Amino acid sequence: MINITLKDNTIITAEQGSSVYDIAKKISGSLAKEALVGEIDGKAADLTTKIEKDCSLNILTFEDKGGRDAFWHTSSHVLAQAVKRIFPNVRLAIGPAIDNGFYYDFDIDKTFVPEDLDKITEEMKKIIKENYQPKRMELSKEEAVKYFEDKGEIYKVELAEVIKDGEKISFYEQGEFTDLCAGPHLFDLSKIKAVKLTSIAGAYWRGDEKNKMLQRIYGISFPKQSMLDEYLEMIEEAKKRDHRKLGKELDLYSIMEEGPGFPFFHPNGMILRNELEYFWRCEHTKRGYSEVRTPIMLDCELWKQSGHWQNYKDNMYFSVIDEKTYALKPMNCPGSMLLYKRKMWSYRDLPLKMGELGIVHRHELSGALHGLMRVRNFTQDDAHIFITAEQITDEIVGVMEKIDYFYSLFGFSYHVELSTRPEKFIGEIKDWDIATDALKAALDKKGKKYVINEGDGAFYGPKIDFHLKDSIGRTWQCGTIQLDFQMPERFDLSYVGADGEKHRPIVIHTVTYGSIERFIAILTEHFAGAFPLWLAPLQCVVIPVASEFDGYCKKILQTYKDCGIRAEYDDRNEKMGYKIREAQMRKIPYMLVVGQKEQDSNTVAVRSRKGDNVTYDAAEFLAKLKEEINNKSY
Repeated sequence: MINITLKDNTIITAEQGSSVYDIAKKISGSLAKEALVGEIDGKAADLTTKIEKDCSLNILTFEDKGGRDAFWHTSSHVLAQAVKRIFPNVRLAIGPAIDNGFYYDFDIDKTFVPEDLDKITEEMKKIIKENYQPKRMELSKEEAVKYFEDKGEIYKVELAEVIKDGEKISFYEQGEFTDLCAGPHLFDLSKIKAVKLTSIAGAYWRGDEKNKMLQRIYGISFPKQSMLDEYLEMIEEAKKRDHRKLGKELDLYSIMEEGPGFPFFHPNGMILRNELEYFWRCEHTKRGYSEVRTPIMLDCELWKQSGHWQNYKDNMYFSVIDEKTYALKPMNCPGSMLLYKRKMWSYRDLPLKMGELGIVHRHELSGALHGLMRVRNFTQDDAHIFITAEQITDEIVGVMEKIDYFYSLFGFSYHVELSTRPEKFIGEIKDWDIATDALKAALDKKGKKYVINEGDGAFYGPKIDFHLKDSIGRTWQCGTIQLDFQMPERFDLSYVGADGEKHRPIVIHTVTYGSIERFIAILTEHFAGAFPLWLAPLQCVVIPVASEFDGYCKKILQTYKDCGIRAEYDDRNEKMGYKIREAQMRKIPYMLVVGQKEQDSNTVAVRSRKGDNVTYDAAEFLAKLKEEINNKSY
């Protein structure tokens, strides 16, 4: 018998050689029915995997990221199998699971069109009905290369050839289709109850513009048809909320041919941006941060010293000045390290908190650019906290509380992920372990539930990532807290301790918005352009019933503007109904309609963009506006 430790730390016994599925059935029949794959000692495994020794085991369903990944990766194999059946001469590239579904890249002489997606979908449904049970097998590198050479699969040959000599390569077979794959996969294809191919795009092999352009087919699948229906409804709603569409309609920003990936902010967009930045400044000042500003361009030697050169040089912009090479900064961190180093600090000065709204530049591929979501220059709301080892937990908890306050203000819920040491990292493993344990301790102290995202930390330290959920259920990674032992070492930072000796500080890197530009895009879609009053570029518009009320309207307008309300007077020679509809299209929070009755009683007939109609005393409504703005109600 062997001992199996479950997710809740319960220990059960089972026969040696029991499969993951056997254990799921032993726990409960309903769990076995929902089970997709397992995790044995933290490593993903098929349900058919035999367990030979004591271990920890987690059964994953579609509710778990690992379960969805296996579900969608299996679906990508079904897609490839269907395409291969319909177009036998196609050459297969790769087909991973992604955050929302899956894709597969194909090399084919014809160009896929939307009608092809319908044919492929029908073939996928046939394959699912055939209910193959994907089987895992292993070949040597030599066997794998020969297998794919015989089939003319040049991309698979290339993938197999980079495997180290002597290592086994895993494959998954379903019916006549076999693909190179690490797995895990679903136990059988009948779990896939609903599938939809969503789009076609171009993609360079291995993401390199020098390589051949392939055709990528995206798809989504679910264990229930109702889940697909809900997803498609969400996608339709997302189209209406697309920040690129709303950004144009609301005159917020534009991306021009003269600067692809470099956004131009219009007056309306600048109001929104300035309000977010002012709020950021106020809240950070309250919490003891001092604002700093570091240069946009710095000597390349600095980026080599920081470690960014090795990890980011391919995404950096350069210029030669006085025969020296300089780089536009891709991050703000090294500048803050130099600011700290300008003087000797005492332990009494720590924690030392620096905040910076710093413009950074990164060379993104043209195909990856997407409105304000993915740009080539953006503003990071960085903060760097220099601390002692004893201050780690309390300061991380303080940052979590700050981030929680920001997100709750906008109506976001969120989940937390702890990302650990990546494959490429700097520093000593022991420091990484200390940093990771410290982040876990802070999360536990705060009572935050979190999932561990293995190997996704920054190159200089582990991190806590905050994933926001917007009003239609999509998630966005924004805030982060990174604990760094490496940069203080690289920049030889120190402080004088209570013992009179020099000690090395630790740095907390954190952002709340992440990127101002991207956060504006997320807010635009979250609120569908109907921003809360305090953020709205135009907060109210005064609309006269007729021109004879011009004097009273202008008096209200000036009074409101003198109190800081962003107001406008619509005195155009248009019908009142037209003006109201246009104001609603512009997402203006309040329309103040003025006629004889309102002028005589010193009131305003207030119509909200939601359609409510209430008459207020003009001064009373002004007070209401101020209160709503001050409370930052949403």
